[in-house]
Amino acid sequence: MIEIGAYSFSLEDPLHLLGLLGIAALVLIILLLVVTTRAAGRSARATGPLAAQMQGLGQRVQILSDGQQQLAGGLTHVSEAQAAAQANMLQLMEQRLQAVTVQMNENLSGTSRRTAQSLGELQQRLQAIDKAQDNITKLSGDVLSLQDILSNKQTRGAFGEIQLADIVSKALPSDSYTMQATLSNGKRADCLIHLPNPPGPIVVDAKFPLEAYEKLRSATTDWEVKDAARQLRQSVRAHIKAISEKYLIEGETADGALMFLPSEAVYAELHANFPEVVRDGFAARVWIVSPTTCMATLNTMRAILKDARMRAQAGAIRKELSMLFQDVERLGTRVENLDRHFGQAAKDVADIRISAEKAGRRARRLDAFDFEELEAPDGPDAVPLVDK
Repeated sequence: MIEIGAYSFSLEDPLHLLGLLGIAALVLIILLLVVTTRAAGRSARATGPLAAQMQGLGQRVQILSDGQQQLAGGLTHVSEAQAAAQANMLQLMEQRLQAVTVQMNENLSGTSRRTAQSLGELQQRLQAIDKAQDNITKLSGDVLSLQDILSNKQTRGAFGEIQLADIVSKALPSDSYTMQATLSNGKRADCLIHLPNPPGPIVVDAKFPLEAYEKLRSATTDWEVKDAARQLRQSVRAHIKAISEKYLIEGETADGALMFLPSEAVYAELHANFPEVVRDGFAARVWIVSPTTCMATLNTMRAILKDARMRAQAGAIRKELSMLFQDVERLGTRVENLDRHFGQAAKDVADIRISAEKAGRRARRLDAFDFEELEAPDGPDAVPLVDK
């Protein structure tokens, strides 16, 4: 038997036992609720920071999700941009490749054209070279012929005479010189220039010593050079002496003569390395000239000839001037007569003009006779009108 307050419960009674069990269960539930509530409060207080952390973690996860989505969008955009850039790059490369191909074709075409043109020009130049080679071959033959000519004294003299004749014909009038003129001593001069006295006719000799000069040019040792120089000096002096003896004739020719060297090289060699030979020529009154200096000398002679001819014509010129003066005086007299005739003619014309004016006035008066009174007569020649 259990007593609770004013109530008594029997353990043997099932109803009482069931009631007690129900009350016990209720109390137990209440206790559990209290304990649970307290535990829940403690749990709530304990899980608050965790919930905040979970919330923050959720936000971060959301941010990561958003970033992932943005990254995915960016990757998509980058992929699309890369694809577009790749397409543009391929198109640009295709265009450039096409342009390069066209340029290469043009360059190849131009290069081929220029190559063909260059080959054509090269062929023309080769033809010109072949032609020049032929000319050189011909010229070498001419040089050999010239060398053969100069190696022979007679042909060398003829060559010098031809060159001298060409120079003289270009510098002087044809009547002022004679080629191959024979002097009073029987010697024949290559050229005789007819200069007035003084200085008188002057002889030009066209022969020259070449053997010693050729030896001097071909000498290789000092001994050969000295020997060739000695021979050249002797030959030139001998030639100067021969010209002086044959062509300087007192009263017939000038007191000097010209030794013509048709080679500027020989002339330069003499003046450069053999000045004593040139001085010997001056002493013997034989002047050594080259083609260039000969032309200058002949031009001076031409001026002398012109002056001499002017002096020779001075008398005729004075006569012509006197006749010209007489003609001028005669012309002045005739001009004075003509001026006098013009003056008389002008006076006659003035008188005629006066008479014409008078006649005109009289005609006008006669025309106005019936309408105006008669005017007094102008002079004693007037004839009065009388009624009959």
